[in-house]
Formats: sequence, structure tokens, C-alpha cells
Amino acid sequence: MNAPASRPPIAPPLWLLAELTYRCPLHCAFCYNPVDYAQQRAELSTGEWIDVMRQARQLGTAQLGFSGGEPLLRDDLEELIGEGRRLGFYTNLITSGIGLTEPRIARMKERGLDHIQLSFQDSTREMNDFLSSTKTFDLKAKVARLIKRHDYPMVLNVVLHRFNLDHVDRIIDMALEMGVEYLELANTQYYGWGLVNRAQLMPTRKQLLWAEAVVNEYRARIGNRIRILFVVPDYFEERPKACMNGWGSVFFAVAPDGTALPCHAARSLPGIAFPNVTEHRLGEIWYGSGAFNRYRGDAWMKAPCSGCPERHKDFGGCRCQAYALTGDAENADPVCARSPRHGDVQAVVLQAQRMQAQGVQPIVFRSDANSRRLAAVEK
Repeated sequence: MNAPASRPPIAPPLWLLAELTYRCPLHCAFCYNPVDYAQQRAELSTGEWIDVMRQARQLGTAQLGFSGGEPLLRDDLEELIGEGRRLGFYTNLITSGIGLTEPRIARMKERGLDHIQLSFQDSTREMNDFLSSTKTFDLKAKVARLIKRHDYPMVLNVVLHRFNLDHVDRIIDMALEMGVEYLELANTQYYGWGLVNRAQLMPTRKQLLWAEAVVNEYRARIGNRIRILFVVPDYFEERPKACMNGWGSVFFAVAPDGTALPCHAARSLPGIAFPNVTEHRLGEIWYGSGAFNRYRGDAWMKAPCSGCPERHKDFGGCRCQAYALTGDAENADPVCARSPRHGDVQAVVLQAQRMQAQGVQPIVFRSDANSRRLAAVEK
């Protein structure tokens, strides 16, 4: 017999992600921003963002991330960082590095920025620039030196996929040379532009096993010189990840136009009216909105999740992934081996590898033109 469904007490959000803009100088094929971002040009003003930050701090939120797009395209970034510090947040800048100059990083340091996460696409100039469809490798290398010069912990993020998984050893060597303290090797998760390019980006299991072995060998050899995080893509797992540690549990994202989201990709789910921070208070959204309560607890779950003893560990997996793969966000995440749709995931992997062998489908890089074209096709 299934255990009774329940909804735990709602704790305050611990992490606010301020997606300041969808504008970005890069054109990454795995970007998690909405595919139709070109139609979403509205951005909160400086005053509106400060009001959001103040409300979040009153709720008890402790960490504040500035992201995008590229947050450095906002001229008021330093002002927002300063207000975040004044309010008592731990502040984090998530950036491609494009636009980070000596004067700007000095101002950010003065305003109290705690942490910078810099992204690279690969360890070589050729592949880095190909994957971002820009010539930015040398500029990123300069930014890495700037971050070290201003005494920030060096946090490097590299998204992995079939084009660069075979370079993991060289990526770690690059990180060692840069003096990186934290290296996040995050295999592509298939949302946004990553979903559009899933067939092109999908690695093989052989690639993943080799890369993971390389990472473990480096961990054993270099010890604490670098903390390496290696995130395996869901499609090659038997158990789902605890997505966002549970819907509406710790994470509160605000999109550039003020739309409040319980995860980066939640906008992809149909039938949910996500509230806007220009119309509702954050406390009202977090505790009372239908959107944030939609998948809290386990009352919403269907079999097999509803009777699974691990449902309070993995929360049924990812709702956006369940929708993308099954067409129903309330289904078990088919990554789970207990899902009756688990075979669909394996079929997607095999289909991607067949398409790669045929070489018939080019990468669709993130761009305004491609965004408008894909949005028109969806209509």
C-alpha cells in the first residue's frame, strides 16, 4: 500500500538567482536560456532589482547569484553588488568574462562581491571559440588572470558534451595552470538550447566512462590542489537527481522581465502561470502561489513515484525533463529505471548516436535570428 501523500512545512528560499538579462555576446549551443529569448526583451530596472533583493533578504535568503545571459552587460551590476553586500547576502557573479575589465573588477571588489564563476568552453582556442561561435578564448584567459590578481578564489565552469569530453585531461591541466581552486565539469543537461541540440551534443557512454576515470585519476594525484566536481548527464543514469533539491525548496529564480521561477527551465512547462515580481510580493509568490506549490511535497505524484521509498530523496526527479521526454510533467522522470518510460531515454541516446554517424544535422547556435526562427516554428 502506498504511503499517504504529504506536504512538508515550507522553509524560506536560501538562494536567489537574479537573471539580470538574456542578452549575451556568446552563442553557446547548450545555453539554458529559453529558446524564444529574442522575444523576451523586457528587463527589470535597477530599482526593481533592488526591491527584489530586499524582499528576498527579509524572507531569509542567504545567497545571491547574478546571472544571465551575460550580467556584465548591465551597467548597474556594480550597484546591485553593493546593495547585495549591504543587505548581507553572499554574492556570486556567474559570467563568461566578456566585459570584465580591470576597472570593473576593482569596483566589484570594492563593492563587496564574494565570488566569481568563470566559464570556458574548452581547453583549446579552436574548440572554445567554435562552441561559443565567438573568438573569446584569449580574452577569457586574461579574465582568469584578473580574477586571480584580485584575490578571488578561481572557480571555473566547463560544460561537457561529445565535442570536448575527450579533452577532460587537458581541461584539468588548464585549470591547474590557471591556479583554479574549484573546477565544475558539468555534463550538458538537455534544456533550452541544449534540448534543441541534443542529438549533436549527446556523448557516448564510452566517452563518459573514460572522462570519469580521468577525473578520478587526477583527484587521486593532485589531492586538494583543485576540488573537481564531475556531474554525469541524467540520460546515462539509472536514478534521477534531486532536481533543485525539490521544486520550491531552496531555489528562487527571477527572470529578466521579473517572472518568478522555481528552476531555470520551468518556463518550458505548459499550463502554469508563473507570477511576476512586479505584481506580487516575493513572500506571496514563494509561500502562496500555485506555481511554486505545484510540485512541492509528494501529493502531486503518480505511480511509481507515489509509492517509491526514495521519493523524499529525489522528489520524482526533474519536472522539466519529465515533460520534455514524456509530454507530461507529472510523470516520473524517465531517467529513473523504475519509470515505465525509461526505455525512451535509452532510445533518445541511441537515436542521437545514429544521427551523429550520419552527420546530417548541424548545430543550431544561440542567436537572435535562430531564436526568432525557432519561436515561429513552435507557433
